[in-house]
Amino acid sequence: MINKEQSEQYSAEKIQVLKGLEAVRKRPAMYIGDVGKRGLHHLIYEVVDNSVDEALAGHCSKIHVEFNVDGSVSIEDNGRGIPVDIHKTEKKPALEVVMTVLHAGGKFDKGSYKVSGGLHGVGVSVVNALSEWLEAEVHREGQVHKQRYERGNTKTKIEIIGKTKKTGTKITFMPDDEIFNIRSWDFDLIADRLRELAYLNSGLEISLVDTTGEEERKETFKFKGGLSDFIKFLDSSTNSLHNKVITINKESGEAPIDVAMRYNDGYSENILSFVNNINTIEGGTHMSGFRSALTRGLNSYGNKNNLIKGVKGEKITLSGEDFREGLTAVVSIKVAEPQFEGQTKTKLGNGEIKGIVDAIVYEGIQEFLEQNPSIAKRVIGKALMSHRSREAARKARDLIRRKSALEGGSLPGKLADCSNKDPEMCEIYLVEGDSAGGSAKQGRDRRFQAILPLRGKVINAEKARIDKLLSNNEIQTIITALGTGFGGDAEDEEEGDQKKNAADFDIERLRYHKIIIMTDADVDGSHIRTLLLTFLYRKMPQLITNGNVYVAQPPLYRLKQGKKSVYVYNDDEQKTLLERMRKDNKTTKIDIQRYKGLGEMNPDQLWSTTMDPEKRTLLLVTVEDAAEAAKTFTDLMGSDVEARRSFIEANALFVGNLDI
Repeated sequence: MINKEQSEQYSAEKIQVLKGLEAVRKRPAMYIGDVGKRGLHHLIYEVVDNSVDEALAGHCSKIHVEFNVDGSVSIEDNGRGIPVDIHKTEKKPALEVVMTVLHAGGKFDKGSYKVSGGLHGVGVSVVNALSEWLEAEVHREGQVHKQRYERGNTKTKIEIIGKTKKTGTKITFMPDDEIFNIRSWDFDLIADRLRELAYLNSGLEISLVDTTGEEERKETFKFKGGLSDFIKFLDSSTNSLHNKVITINKESGEAPIDVAMRYNDGYSENILSFVNNINTIEGGTHMSGFRSALTRGLNSYGNKNNLIKGVKGEKITLSGEDFREGLTAVVSIKVAEPQFEGQTKTKLGNGEIKGIVDAIVYEGIQEFLEQNPSIAKRVIGKALMSHRSREAARKARDLIRRKSALEGGSLPGKLADCSNKDPEMCEIYLVEGDSAGGSAKQGRDRRFQAILPLRGKVINAEKARIDKLLSNNEIQTIITALGTGFGGDAEDEEEGDQKKNAADFDIERLRYHKIIIMTDADVDGSHIRTLLLTFLYRKMPQLITNGNVYVAQPPLYRLKQGKKSVYVYNDDEQKTLLERMRKDNKTTKIDIQRYKGLGEMNPDQLWSTTMDPEKRTLLLVTVEDAAEAAKTFTDLMGSDVEARRSFIEANALFVGNLDI
């Protein structure tokens, strides 16, 4: 019941009108995702994307990104330069309009940019709004123009500071510490994105320089082969089924399409999709068209040439999953007016694109197979093996389901379930070993926390066929406990109505919305954690993209001084805390206990440090960079020993707390 006093308080003066860029500063996460590391680096991507759009329009060949000593970053291109003449309606220079007004930019004019990544006109103005200061330097019509902004507001008028023979734009900005909780740049993260952009735009040179350290770091990316080179990079640690990369490129029409793909002898698919250089992690209509064309094209060729036969010569139908096993592919399209699902631009919604991609890719696949019959035979042979494996896996899945039903419930015996039945409120801990599992069972909150102890090491999903994977006891236990089922592919739209059976994966059936991997802080624990993540990433990726998978952070040390005990989670924190404790109390000895395993903690300690929602630290598992993540998993968990050796050699100096 609202009383009169409360009603009177809610008046017209309570309605806030946010002008200019105030809305961005008030709700930055709406525009850049968050105010942590991801959002910070997104600022660079927004500016770089503008330069790439100049390249797409044919006016830019070089982009330079530099981390400056003061913490700012500069992005420079040799494009046309942002116009500096007076805007007719806004009555101020076009540069100032672009920098200070949301939904202002050249992307709305189809004559200026036929295709671009940013079509909402919020990119560079958002960067300006979230920067302590920003300076724009424009080389245009023989003059160098400069203007400074602070927290989105114009600080100086446009000045002419010199003459020039070149054209282009240079943006230098300092992220605002009032907005961001972190302001340090990750060279490798930015380098990965710039490398990706260079692959997607063949011939474009992109350089990255870091001048903040003792030694300058520099990377330059330029690839003449475009997507073919990208495939070779992604596939570098696998054994290829064929050397020749399948390429499909059609420039004509409303939506230029560029596809490259190659098969390897592995069991996982790695398909990346891009729209106007934006990584569409969730796919969309272009991916539906690609999948459909791939399945139709290979089935058509195989049937026409009598290559798809069962054991006794009977005809069989191969599915999309069969044809995508061991496939590495990149699908890149350019769309004049893309319709993304939300500002995050992770899924394309243009309905007409599916048919366009389907037709072009189908024609391209048919042409390649006709010209390369030996490769076609190998690819279809691999798909047949995949089909047999999936049939065995289907029987294994059904067996798991039937076995569970016969045992009087769908839960494995060693699972200690929680009493709450609302999945949103429930969480399950995947725990290493019975010892830690026992402590976790005793220390947990039984109302919403379930414990599943795992014995021994989980099978490596990167190197195992699906039927072998499903015969593993620990994998069976995890699948049964989660309740989602396993296998099937809801995105195989090319096969019409899906004939899902009760054993197929369905995220709606997930029994716990938090899946928490809790392993020891030693080498074995890290290995088990990696194996579990490999399985989830390769075989149940929906759980990761949906934000259901977490990694628990148990403490590494306990520092005890007299009656005071403090838990520490990393080495840097330990050093800092030790110094502080010695400074505060110079007489009392400090006992340092390092926890090798969770089993060394009693239930109360495990609860208070690792399981109590009020005190614990959980790391959300995300796939921000699908290309690099896929390559890392393949390097570390695949069959290529050389790739693993190279990784170890490159990172050996950074290893700490190695248990020997």
